[in-house]
Amino acid sequence: MKLKNKRILVTGADGFIGSHLTEALVRQGASVKAFIHYNSFNSWGWLDHSDQEILSNIEIFAGDIRDPHGVKQALNRCDVVFHLAALIAIPYSYHSPETYCDTNIKGTLNIVQAARELKIEKIVHTSTSEVYGTAKYVPIDENHPLLGQSPYSASKIGADQIAMSFFLSFDTPVTIVRPFNTYGPRQSARAVIPTIITQIKSGKRKIELGSTHTTRDFNYIKDIVTGFMSVAECSNTEGEVVNIGSGYEISIGKIANLIAESMSAQIDIITETERLRPGRSEVERLCADWSKAKKLTGWEPAYAGLEGLRKGLEETIEWFSNPDHLKLYKANIYNL
Repeated sequence: MKLKNKRILVTGADGFIGSHLTEALVRQGASVKAFIHYNSFNSWGWLDHSDQEILSNIEIFAGDIRDPHGVKQALNRCDVVFHLAALIAIPYSYHSPETYCDTNIKGTLNIVQAARELKIEKIVHTSTSEVYGTAKYVPIDENHPLLGQSPYSASKIGADQIAMSFFLSFDTPVTIVRPFNTYGPRQSARAVIPTIITQIKSGKRKIELGSTHTTRDFNYIKDIVTGFMSVAECSNTEGEVVNIGSGYEISIGKIANLIAESMSAQIDIITETERLRPGRSEVERLCADWSKAKKLTGWEPAYAGLEGLRKGLEETIEWFSNPDHLKLYKANIYNL
C-alpha cells in the first residue's frame, strides 16, 4: 500500500514524533488529518512551527483521545491511522498513574474500536521499548518478555494488548510499532538528550542528570519516521509487532560526554536524586534487534552506529542552537 493520496489520521500530531511524521506524510502526498489535543490556547503544539506550505495541506482536528465519539468523528472517511497520542513521561506516571491508564489504554481502545466499525485499512499503533523492561538478553527482539517497570510502561503494555486483541478477535488490521529511544529536534526536555543540550547551551557546566550507567538504543527522528511509514506501506505487517531501532547501545554518561564533545564544552555530571527512578523501576539496558523490520519492509536505520549517532546529535544540537528554539525550553528546572 502506498501512502500517497491516502487519507491519513495522525493522533498525537502536535507532539515530537507526531509532528515530524505528519510533515513527512504531507511531503509524501498523503491527505493528512492531524488529531491534536484540544486546548483553549488554540495551540497546535509543534505543528505551529511547521512551514506554512505544510500547514496549508493539513486538516486540524482538535479533540481528546479519551473521548470515543470525538475519535470516531476524527477517523471518519480516513484510510489509515497512525496512533501516537499518549502520555509518555515516565516520572509523571509515578505521580498520576490513573491518567496514563485513561489516555494510553482507553485512548487506544477508542482508536481500534472506531477503526473496526469504520473499516479502516490499516492501524499503526505506537508502542515503546520500555515495555520490555531491563533486557534479559540483547539485542531485544519482538519475542522478548514484557515487564511494566513503571506505570507508563505498564499502560503501554495494556494498550499494545488491546490493539492486538482486536486483530486476533476481529481481524482489525493492526500493526504495533515499537520504537526504541527517539531523539532529535523538538523533543521535550523531559528526555535526556535535550536535557543535556539545553543545560550546556544555557551556560551550565555542571550537568544535572539521573542514572548515568544505564544504556539505551538512541534513534534519530528521521529513522523513526521512515520506519513508521515503511511499516504502514507493507502488507505483511498486519498482526505483527515490529521493533524500530539501531542496535547500537550507549550509556547515558557516555552520550552526555559525546554531546559535550560535539558542543566543545567541558562538563561535570551531577547525579540529582530527584531525577532518579525508584530502584526496581529503572530499566537498566535497552538494545534493539531490528532485523524483523528489515525482513518485512526493507527498512534500515540511516543513522546507525557511533557515526550515525554523532551525525544525528550534530543535527539535533544545531536545531537547539537556534535562539528561537532554545527559548522554548526551561533548562533551569527539572521537567517531569
